[in-house]
Amino acid sequence: MKGTYKAVEVSAPGTLRVVERPVSEPGAGQVRIRVEACGICHTDAATVMGIYPGLTLPRVPGHEVIGRIEALGSGVSRWKIGQRVGVGLLSGEDGTCEPCRRGDIVNCQNPVTSGVTVDGGYAEVMIAEARGIASIPDELGSAEAAPLLCAGITTYNALRNAGLRGGDLVAVQGVGGLGHLGIQFARHMGFRTVAIGRGREKEKLAKELGAHVYIDTVAENAAAALQRMGGARAILATGTSGEAMGPLVSGLAARGKFILVGVPEDPIQLGAFPLIFGGRSIYGSLTGTPIDNEDTLAFSVLENIRPMIETAPLEEAAAAYARMMEGKARFRMVLVTK
Repeated sequence: MKGTYKAVEVSAPGTLRVVERPVSEPGAGQVRIRVEACGICHTDAATVMGIYPGLTLPRVPGHEVIGRIEALGSGVSRWKIGQRVGVGLLSGEDGTCEPCRRGDIVNCQNPVTSGVTVDGGYAEVMIAEARGIASIPDELGSAEAAPLLCAGITTYNALRNAGLRGGDLVAVQGVGGLGHLGIQFARHMGFRTVAIGRGREKEKLAKELGAHVYIDTVAENAAAALQRMGGARAILATGTSGEAMGPLVSGLAARGKFILVGVPEDPIQLGAFPLIFGGRSIYGSLTGTPIDNEDTLAFSVLENIRPMIETAPLEEAAAAYARMMEGKARFRMVLVTK
């Protein structure tokens, strides 16, 4: 086996470069993965720009990682050499903080975070905590499975944990990297699915993905349109505009939930009236655990849900990352190794 591997690291804020690194052995409770694919996520920008709290450089980004185990550390018994596995954003927990002790692993105060506290998947090789990996179904290719470990689990968990019932009216704001998966999950979970976008150009795609109705915010007031349909039991906000999100709260039915999974760059302006009168709520939902990732993948196989992806060689990570940041990708960029 070759003693080095290629990786793409953030050497300084805003700078991605290809480097050769020595292959290391996994420690106790760890595995070494030969990476086959790694998705590029907007969250990677916090690593690339060097602004993620506690980040130290150089660091290899990437938290939508699919590959095969090629070495096991001591004490690892569940996983096998050659097994195809995935690594998401939250790839380990401390097990001792209060959220962990209460079973809330997603909100661990000292998590192992792929591409932030440890090197991620923009590489040919990655060391991962065995407790933080998920099994990948044979029905999914590595490149198409990668985005499901972040964009997929984020939208899937947000919807399935919202206390909804089949037939409920659920709106998905945004038809992009998160939204195009949220629409598919909502439809296949049995919800009356409404897609909300700006302009008519995404209407055809939204309906092909499963939306029963498309609301063009340029042509009509989305909150009013939702109220004419009886009000949404939930709105999954996947966009990047806080200004566009705030007014949508008025489109919720009584006791409806506004669920944030997209992180807007500007503040969300909220009026108190629709929250108080009607008992509406707004909250965020963050990814999930490794077993949640396996649930996401299994449901995606069951209902034939797939992300729309563009692939690029690992060596072209900088250009692929730029394409994602410029909003030119349709809809998820995935790096693939040789």
